[in-house]
Amino acid sequence: MAERAAGAGVQSVERVFDLLELITDAGGEVTLSELASSTDLPLPTIHRLLRTLVAKGYIRQLANRRYALGPRLIRLGEGASKQLGALARPQLASLVDALGETSNMAVLDSDMVVYIAQVPSKHSMRMFTEVGRRAHTHATGVGKAILAQLDNETVRSIVTRAGMPTPTGMSIGTFEDLIIDLDKIRERGYSIDEEEQELGVRCFAMAIPNAPTPTAISVSGPVSRVDDAFAERAVPLLRNAAATISHELNAMA
Repeated sequence: MAERAAGAGVQSVERVFDLLELITDAGGEVTLSELASSTDLPLPTIHRLLRTLVAKGYIRQLANRRYALGPRLIRLGEGASKQLGALARPQLASLVDALGETSNMAVLDSDMVVYIAQVPSKHSMRMFTEVGRRAHTHATGVGKAILAQLDNETVRSIVTRAGMPTPTGMSIGTFEDLIIDLDKIRERGYSIDEEEQELGVRCFAMAIPNAPTPTAISVSGPVSRVDDAFAERAVPLLRNAAATISHELNAMA
């Protein structure tokens, strides 16, 4: 009996996380029928789990009867992001030491990227991204590196919900152009932000393989310094840093 109870407890936890991930994948808000169609769980079980999550503040029920991610998840997410950023910081610092430009780490948070760690360049002229800043995926190096890991329909859902504003004249503004760029990223293994987020700033970014949440690291700086010769040095270093971070993350799992 004790073994069955323990097993049932683990199963309930798995089901809770399955529901939270389904809501997250749907953009953070779903109907009960959408959840029911996305899982094999019986409707009464979904109801019971949702009631528990609502009572705990991890999910909230909106006036239109839809279910959305709740505010208590923010604290958990912030804590996890800090730990992930702390783990990656030695690799980010190594990139700055070797390349002299600012390095960043960002994760996919709903339909945006959020920067969770940074080691700044010692140069006085550097990009203005800071930890905690949120940005659109299609207009950032880290965002495009993350999108390139996803299938095109998932990408379409993300940019449809978030929109595709163009911060500069170099920004990608259509889904079709974005897919062309993502295909290039998938082929070469890294992304380039060609003044798409900030005029005068170029960024090279690479996704972290097998990360628990879509994650990427980057090096950024003024186009006068971040040129083709810089790219030849930066790409292998980014690849090594990404592989090291991936190994460390999976060793903790």
